[in-house]
Amino acid sequence: MTIESEYEDKVILVTGGAGCIGSNLSRALSGLQARKVIILDDLSSAYEWNIPRADNILFVKGSILDDEMLKRVFKERPHYVFHLAAHFANQNSVDNPETDLLVNGLGTLKVLEYSHLAKVQRFVYASSGCGVYGLDSKLPFKEDDISISLHTPYQVTKLLGELYTNYFHNLYGLPIVNARFFNVFGPGEVPGRYRNVIPNFFYWAMHKRPLPITGDGTETRDWTYVGDIVSGLLAMGVREEAVGEAINLGSGKEHKVIELAETVNSLTGNDSGVVYVGRRDWDVKKRLLSSIEKAKKLIGYQPKVDFKDGLAKVHEWFVDNWERIESDAEF
Repeated sequence: MTIESEYEDKVILVTGGAGCIGSNLSRALSGLQARKVIILDDLSSAYEWNIPRADNILFVKGSILDDEMLKRVFKERPHYVFHLAAHFANQNSVDNPETDLLVNGLGTLKVLEYSHLAKVQRFVYASSGCGVYGLDSKLPFKEDDISISLHTPYQVTKLLGELYTNYFHNLYGLPIVNARFFNVFGPGEVPGRYRNVIPNFFYWAMHKRPLPITGDGTETRDWTYVGDIVSGLLAMGVREEAVGEAINLGSGKEHKVIELAETVNSLTGNDSGVVYVGRRDWDVKKRLLSSIEKAKKLIGYQPKVDFKDGLAKVHEWFVDNWERIESDAEF
């Protein structure tokens, strides 16, 4: 049987399913003939119009901190849980550290508790490769080289989530996988104050504004297209080799921020260029690069979407949804 066929006639819970990764994952699961894809999302950083529509998709508006909502979705007896809900991201966690701990700490613990009671077949946790590796981790980042010298509450609580999933695996035998994402981008992410650089760059470029670069533009990131992330998650959900493991999901390639800015300006016809601004206090990593050798070996992971091709797909999504994006962007 193929990885994809394993999801046929299954019930799958996707927390945070209205976001960029969650909506794309839910759409893929729906297309694989899942019996039911349950999306639990409180829409604190996502929008209902971005949720895919299908007869086998059930959207439940609610928080992972709400036991009544958790009881409601786990009453559906999910076979698989993809836990993507989170208080995102670094600057948001610096500004709101208590909320970050509640959602990413207690919220994750609650979803794990219900998953254990429901005896789910697999619990896939969305961790952060950009978070659990520190200045003392060597490039490219390998799964056994995590750091406890971190710079934001978001990084701390993402690592905390991995510790909790490992605890449930070690004590109760819950079949977990920790997916460490690297700089995910793609259609489905609305720009805003606490969002990632790529949707924000497109928003500003389509407003013909110069793109603000924090630093000198030579900083690099391991930007990974959401379709490749979804493929990795689907494999993590069913491959036995993945159980109990932390696995990087990245592109395995570095791209400079100035390259990103120039590509976005070219795609949008923005001739306002860039402007250089000061780096944020917590933004201490000049380079990010994942090792994806473990993912290739254990789950057959192979990124397929070229960086610039992925940016073109994001631009197309922005053009198609511009009125909604402009209305909901939160700066």
